[in-house]
Amino acid sequence: MKSLSIAVLLVLSWVGASPAASVSSSGRLKAEQVCQACHGPGGNSATDQFPRLAGQREAYLVSALRAYRAGLRNDATMRPQAERLTDEEIADLAAYYGARTGLTTRRATWCGG
Repeated sequence: MKSLSIAVLLVLSWVGASPAASVSSSGRLKAEQVCQACHGPGGNSATDQFPRLAGQREAYLVSALRAYRAGLRNDATMRPQAERLTDEEIADLAAYYGARTGLTTRRATWCGG
């Protein structure tokens, strides 16, 4: 009976985890195929020319991509990229980048005098 309970729990946890895993992998795949060229590996751009996406809030990324797609935010590079994205792809990308760790910088400390 104990092994049956464990088996049921494993199946339920696997079923529950599958959609999240597929969202992450589809967002990761799209990010690696398209976004990484400008925004860097994992969304950590190495230049100030392109914003870092890693660690941004999901809702912000969804809103920004939808605005680019609708023409409410205008950028010669981003608009054509966003126009091709479905709502599902936008959600997947936002989930992927939202789960990444962004680069941090040290804040300057003032010693006063």
